[in-house]
Amino acid sequence: MAKCLMLDVDGVLIDGRPEDAQRWDHTLYTDLGVAPEDLGRIFFARDWPDIIIGKADLKPALADALIRLQASVTAQELIDYWFAKDARIVVPVLSDVRAARASGLPVYLATNQEHLRADHLMTAMGLGAEVDGMIYSAAAGFRKPQPEFYSYARKVTGVEPHEMLLVDDTPANVEGALAAGWDAILWDESAQLSEILQNRA
Repeated sequence: MAKCLMLDVDGVLIDGRPEDAQRWDHTLYTDLGVAPEDLGRIFFARDWPDIIIGKADLKPALADALIRLQASVTAQELIDYWFAKDARIVVPVLSDVRAARASGLPVYLATNQEHLRADHLMTAMGLGAEVDGMIYSAAAGFRKPQPEFYSYARKVTGVEPHEMLLVDDTPANVEGALAAGWDAILWDESAQLSEILQNRA
């Protein structure tokens, strides 16, 4: 039985834009004049792998990419837009997280995030008051599904692998958790966290 819930963020607890649940960059070109496909090619494909594991910083890398794209928007403006748009909290999931913690089950966020958004999620969005902590890739130096990510989570929490339960919407991350000795569930939008916990915690 699980003694600690590890909850993915994007696609589970956070799902798209607050106004309509679309991807955060759905109207990026209209709003800021930056085409998502160009940003993906120039920034995410080249710089994101190092940023997500803490080997590079988001803001200077993004600023350089925007120069290469000849964009008029600044890195800070795009970051502010991104973080504000990628911020729809899935209320039923949050409610179940609150109930789980009230019953005595520790809940950690287990997520591939860079430092700035990790801080934004925990402070500006208030998730730090809703969970027991965050295990994230830039702090770990590794990302899900790398084995070292799961080892890092164990070191931070002190919880044994067989007592961990990961709920994640990415099959590779679930497979990585299972390989690390965790219990793990592949999340889909029709699921209810409370039902998963009734069966596994």
